Amino acid sequence: MKLLRLAPENTKFPFMRFRRVSYPFSAVMSIVSVVLFLTLGMNFGIDFAGGTLMELRAKSGPADIASLRADMRKLTAGDVEVQRFGDPSDVLVRFGVPKEKAVTQEATVANIKNALGKTYDFRRVEVVGPRVSGELVQSGTLGVVIAIIAVLCYLWFRFEWQFAIGAIIATMHDLLLTVGFFAITRLEFNTTSIAAILTIVGYSLNETVVVLDRIREMLKKYRRMPTDQLIDVSVNAVLPRTIMTATTVFLALLSLVVFGGEVIRSFSLAMMWGIFVATYSSVFICSPMLIYLGLRSHGAEAPPTPAPKETTKPTTPQRPVAVVKRQARA
Repeated sequence: MKLLRLAPENTKFPFMRFRRVSYPFSAVMSIVSVVLFLTLGMNFGIDFAGGTLMELRAKSGPADIASLRADMRKLTAGDVEVQRFGDPSDVLVRFGVPKEKAVTQEATVANIKNALGKTYDFRRVEVVGPRVSGELVQSGTLGVVIAIIAVLCYLWFRFEWQFAIGAIIATMHDLLLTVGFFAITRLEFNTTSIAAILTIVGYSLNETVVVLDRIREMLKKYRRMPTDQLIDVSVNAVLPRTIMTATTVFLALLSLVVFGGEVIRSFSLAMMWGIFVATYSSVFICSPMLIYLGLRSHGAEAPPTPAPKETTKPTTPQRPVAVVKRQARA
């Protein structure tokens, strides 16, 4: 029985030829991500911005979005987001913290339930105050920074410094593009998104370490091979494993996007983007960096110098002893 292979055996694709294209492309994408983050910002959920999230289901027939939006504006006296998701009868409602300090979020939720309880079922209600949201922002940011620093310190001691710097650059590249993805798609950024970012960092480092381990093995095996050719051989060797891993994880996340519901949709979409970015960076960002950092400048063995040839002085032919004796008698 033949095994399923998503990549042909013994591939010889010249990945390192594209480093002159991948680096400018990634630099432009990283700059665009930073600009989008500074201009558009993130679409913070109620975990970080504070507010109330309500999941409603109409008791009969599809939900009337227009009338529901009008009723919610009267009851909350502020900006309200009303969107349909899943079945036509399911509605997701978000509104921020009340501007009037005398009005509490709990009182607002109670008024909404009294007004809409006859026509809608309240399946989920989440209330987060501004103080709690601020603490969640600080804790989430601190957790991401500490986790990244700890992993990068491990890489620094685990590999040579060229490998560590390449892994650090690839990880920062993945983080920037993921932030840009959240900014341009306007996906809700909440505590689940923090979990997605940390998972993407772990997946990216796993792919990078697999490639770097194979490159280190090839360094010991082919000591005189040029660096770019050696990296191409290493990447082609792990290519079937990389494609198989990325495909299986992608299919699992695709099922979460389709059947997982609104709660984990942002996590699933961010992870799908992260798989693509992590695979790309491990091949086209981290690996070519070893060439620019001069990986073989001190590790390659110098070719053995040829031993000096022994020079022999020409010897004068010696006369036979008998001839010498005859000449002496004469």
